[in-house]
Amino acid sequence: MKINESIKSIPSNRLQFFPVMMFAIIMGLSGLSLVFKKLSEVLYFPSIVGVLLGIFSTIVFFIILFTYLLKLLKYKEEVKKEMTHPIRVNFFAAISISTLLLSIFYRHTLDDLSQIFFILGASLHIFFTFYTMKFWINNSFEIQHSNPAWFIPIVGNLIVPIAGKGFIDDSVLYFYFSIGIFFWIILFSIILNRIIFHKQFAPKFMPTLFILIAPPAIAFLSYIKLAGELDFFAHILYSLGLFFTILVFTMYKNYINIKFFISWWAFTFPMASITLATILMFELTSYWFYSLLSYIFMLITSVIVYLVARETLAHMTKKEICIME
Repeated sequence: MKINESIKSIPSNRLQFFPVMMFAIIMGLSGLSLVFKKLSEVLYFPSIVGVLLGIFSTIVFFIILFTYLLKLLKYKEEVKKEMTHPIRVNFFAAISISTLLLSIFYRHTLDDLSQIFFILGASLHIFFTFYTMKFWINNSFEIQHSNPAWFIPIVGNLIVPIAGKGFIDDSVLYFYFSIGIFFWIILFSIILNRIIFHKQFAPKFMPTLFILIAPPAIAFLSYIKLAGELDFFAHILYSLGLFFTILVFTMYKNYINIKFFISWWAFTFPMASITLATILMFELTSYWFYSLLSYIFMLITSVIVYLVARETLAHMTKKEICIME
């Protein structure tokens, strides 16, 4: 309710600077709702938590979507600027990813609604994938423009098989999976080059390092959905996700004392993705270690989402969000 009131209170000049990155909020909230939903299915966690959080995520999604559409109507030039911005252009895919995540949440409860979300999300995402890649190809970029947010429009393709299994022919899902897995490897090489051989990220982009966790974790979930078995390649994908999770936590000093930016939401969805992958590992192996790790990751993800949401509400109240940078 506070989010609703805060967004409604945005005056016209603040609406002008309402960032597309706000959709990362939905990725974090819906990711956490999927964690609790999966926990209730596999580890007998109370289902009410996931249900309420999923409904809340849906409400916030439509609030943010309505607000951004209002910005599109009133400040079309500002939206065009975001679509040609070397960093922000990547966050448009967060709209389609949020839609796909909601499709996954409503699967097996409201299948018709889930299918609508899937069709919209998958269609939008392939559009944003081609648009973003065309934008990269047709423009000259400096290496400093690259950051893990570049994974969003590409690796989001890996979510499509998770949401679409049973809704559409598998050949279409393999198409999406192939795009995501292939360009993840290429982009990872570019980002690693940027991290090691060039200047450190600006403080506001440091949280995007957590995005390194998401590609292998989501690829693992997607691969299992398509292949249906835990094989050698699946183990590789999960192990890489676990490796990057440990890596970003060993770099905790990089995140201490960082001023709040909306990019803090980059902490949330990657943690939800490795949590979901770990729960699935327990479901497939019944190994107690994955059960313990699932609860640990769930607690960490919940705390992160709570802290980031609290800071977001606090800065919205102080009118420090939706301002000119």
